[in-house]
Amino acid sequence: MTTVLIIGAGDMGERVADGLAAGGRVRRVLVAGRSAARDAVAATVASARDCLVEAVRLDASRQDEVAELLTATRPDLIVHCASLRSPWAMSGRTDPAARAVAAAGLALRLPYQLPLVLSVMRAVRDAGYTGPVANLSFPDVTGPVLARLGLAPTVGLGNAAMMQLRVRAALRAAHPERTVPLIRVLGHHSQLLDVMQARRPADPERLCRVHLGEDGRRDDSLAYQAPPLAPGLRYNVVTGAAVVPVLEALLPGAGPLRHSTAAPAGLPGGYPVRIVDGSVALDLPPGLSEADAIAFNERMAAGDGVDRIDADGTVHFAEACHQAVAGIAPDLAHPLALDDLAARAARLDSVLA
Repeated sequence: MTTVLIIGAGDMGERVADGLAAGGRVRRVLVAGRSAARDAVAATVASARDCLVEAVRLDASRQDEVAELLTATRPDLIVHCASLRSPWAMSGRTDPAARAVAAAGLALRLPYQLPLVLSVMRAVRDAGYTGPVANLSFPDVTGPVLARLGLAPTVGLGNAAMMQLRVRAALRAAHPERTVPLIRVLGHHSQLLDVMQARRPADPERLCRVHLGEDGRRDDSLAYQAPPLAPGLRYNVVTGAAVVPVLEALLPGAGPLRHSTAAPAGLPGGYPVRIVDGSVALDLPPGLSEADAIAFNERMAAGDGVDRIDADGTVHFAEACHQAVAGIAPDLAHPLALDDLAARAARLDSVLA
């Protein structure tokens, strides 16, 4: 019985559960979370799909509790969708604190995005779990932090995959009679908003990179030609469509998949990948070296507020991030060490209250 454990019962957790249940390749879905939302999600998906769906109470911040669940259930795939606060939590807010934190880049909110996936990956190690783990919690940055600790998930989800779908939509609209060619996207989460809003950056160095066909012909403009979508929860529809093929390719017995997605093996940003027998490898186009691809995404990370990540996982924030919060709470942009996550989350809470 193919079993998938989904940690996090928010909007994306429900979309992932429904997408996997609808695909017919998963027999059992475990929806794990701390709130009662897990029960509603499980009941909804079980009612709508021909799949066994169970709700499991889990506090993902408790490493021992996660390890015990992994030992008891031994899932074929773990999908991490949980965070302490959703990236959309500030939607609609126009107060100075919210504007400043948003302008600083999503990395400033790592204290909300990193703790739970860190706990889960430590539990994966403790339980001796060797199956694939896919991470949807800001993988372009949490992945590299976890990689510094030897705890990188197998792959991240979303972001570059969403850009790939936008390119596909543009190609289909322009040439509905043609078969869509192989699409390979190199891009960072920091570039996603421009892609989703069809807002092409003036600086060509800021464009995500789009390669078409086996020869990798460049056409970066395609990422900005699909109909614009204003920021909001509607993005989760695209995220769901982007991640389910990756998750299905990680299941036992799955066929190979060529796709673009975030943070394979904890690399910064997103890359073209090839998934075969549950293993994920880079699938870079001709002429693009792994070193150059990583360097590109490390530069793009500044758009999310990241300057660099130390060997111990400490995150240093970019100058623009410091400037954004200088007038409300400059200490929010001090280097963020893993031991300081709880205190920094509390400080963010107080600033945003």
